Amino acid sequence: MLTTTGGASFTVVLPDEQATMRLMVDVASALEPGDVLTLSGDLGAGKTTFARAMIRYLAGDETIEVPSPTFTLMQTYELPRFPVVHADFYRVTGSAELAELGFDDLPEGAVVVVEWPDRAAGFLPADRIDLTLTLAPKLKPEFRHARVTGYGSCAPRVDRIATVRQFIAEAGLSEATRVRMAGDASTRRYHRLILGNRRAILMDAPRRPDGPPVKNGKPYSQIAHLAESVVPFVAMAKGLRAQELTAPEIQHADMQQGLLVIEDLGSEGVVSGDPPAPIVERYETAVDVLVALHAKSLPAVLPVAPHVEHEIPSYDMDAMLIEVELLLEWYLPRLGIVVTDDARADFFGCWRDALDPVINAPPTWTLRDFHSPNLLWLPERKEIARIGLLDFQDAVMGPPAYDVASLLQDARVDVPEEVEVPLLGRYVRARRAADAEFDPGTFIRSYVTLAAQRASKILGIFARLDVRDGKPQYLRHMPRISGYLQRSLAHPSLEGLNEWYGRHVPGLSLNNFRAS
Repeated sequence: MLTTTGGASFTVVLPDEQATMRLMVDVASALEPGDVLTLSGDLGAGKTTFARAMIRYLAGDETIEVPSPTFTLMQTYELPRFPVVHADFYRVTGSAELAELGFDDLPEGAVVVVEWPDRAAGFLPADRIDLTLTLAPKLKPEFRHARVTGYGSCAPRVDRIATVRQFIAEAGLSEATRVRMAGDASTRRYHRLILGNRRAILMDAPRRPDGPPVKNGKPYSQIAHLAESVVPFVAMAKGLRAQELTAPEIQHADMQQGLLVIEDLGSEGVVSGDPPAPIVERYETAVDVLVALHAKSLPAVLPVAPHVEHEIPSYDMDAMLIEVELLLEWYLPRLGIVVTDDARADFFGCWRDALDPVINAPPTWTLRDFHSPNLLWLPERKEIARIGLLDFQDAVMGPPAYDVASLLQDARVDVPEEVEVPLLGRYVRARRAADAEFDPGTFIRSYVTLAAQRASKILGIFARLDVRDGKPQYLRHMPRISGYLQRSLAHPSLEGLNEWYGRHVPGLSLNNFRAS
């Protein structure tokens, strides 16, 4: 028997196969690279069936062959999120056999799913998740009792599974089918919930703890004004809907736990093809959304719940500079480039000069990630309501040009100049038609400055995701972002910055910026 004690656990009754599969999704969603999941319990209780369903779920392919490893003892699967090693130690007679099988030399970052873990005493880590399945022969054949236990560092994640299951039940969706959705670069998780004709999205966003102090005793997230809870998301969703824009309705919320059930706006986006390219009509509508939003006088304080308000932070100089500093901290070091103290001082001096007139302009709601991954197309709706908005929890009171730059220099999609410039012109003409005091020249200078700031920040973020977080998939976007950066720095108003980047950032050279 396994002798590890302590941890966090919960029990659940599984009356049928559908309930077992829902528990499987819960456990699979909590797994991280390097985890060990042990499957214990009665002979014939369904441990192999559970493991097989989990591997297919993690693979995103219900058709792949997942044979029982009873005779091979271990089977490895290269899956999108991480490798999975499926082991069955029923036939193992001693720990020496495990060493011969290479159980102590598994693929880096692999999740290991172990059936009959009691045969592996001494080889299992103290930090692991255990699922125990037991039969209930007096009830019905498919009925099971299950206990999920998290030991060591896995205990909080097992607590989270129980919390999420309770929240879903309170929302009336405990029997819903749950489909994992692709997330963003954050720690948030999303599932589509399907129950009959009802569709909703589960947003699982536990409160993000402050990181270490990086400047003046403050962590990066506080200086950059990043949301640390779901409260800003709820506030902005309600605020955007009050402005007759399409943000998801909040259907059920536990803001303390960071759990939301929100309206499902579908999955049709504003790009198409492989590689994806802008659908111009949809980008035009997205531009019109920004025109409509920026033409209004918008409040800086939004209601969230009775006696709860959210004050939208200001996109100030400190936030702008700490974001652009990511280029120095992550992107250039990844290229083996060391920036001297004098060059660093020149860098910040150039950016302060460029950003000062931009930051002092009248502010609006700046959603910060107004680009194709967060824009949905709802053709059944009318005019600007056809654009569905997501991922706006980091919104700030800032310059209107920032979101225009986010859209027209999309970090994940090529927006060629022959598409960017007419769309920029569409925005400028509409703003000018609605406001005689709108100055196109001032706006264009703000646009190129913020596009360069955003590109510099994203280069740093994507380098950090690779170096620190082991997520190299974002590197494929870097050539595109570097191209956008060159495009913006070529504007005459950024001559000082363009000179600095030309001296210190490889591959950047002067291009001709056109805006008409």
